[in-house]
Amino acid sequence: MQTKKNTIIGVVVVIILVVVAGFLHYKSKQSQGYSVVYLTTGEVYIGKLSINRDLMLTDAYIFQVVKDPADQTKNNFQLNPINEALWAPEVLYLNKKNVVFYGPLLATSKIAETLAGQKK
Repeated sequence: MQTKKNTIIGVVVVIILVVVAGFLHYKSKQSQGYSVVYLTTGEVYIGKLSINRDLMLTDAYIFQVVKDPADQTKNNFQLNPINEALWAPEVLYLNKKNVVFYGPLLATSKIAETLAGQKK
């Protein structure tokens, strides 16, 4: 009787440990690297995306296309940190209905390389 009880307790403990380890692995994967988020408004955000009940973007930048002041026929690209904006939020909570697509940036992308260079 005691052995059966110990076996059940052991199985329950192993299941709990596997679930906790899986959750921690999932959370650590979410916070690695940068993701791009494209909204229905045409705005493009870059940041560390967490997908829980809400879409949450931290360490965020807005990606903007601006005219080259020297040659108005050419475009330049800017990454402006959200925390330097007038409204300067710590976190952006995104409405899932307004997200067209999102995905992780490759570490070799120009934007990821630029952000990695700024962090050093």
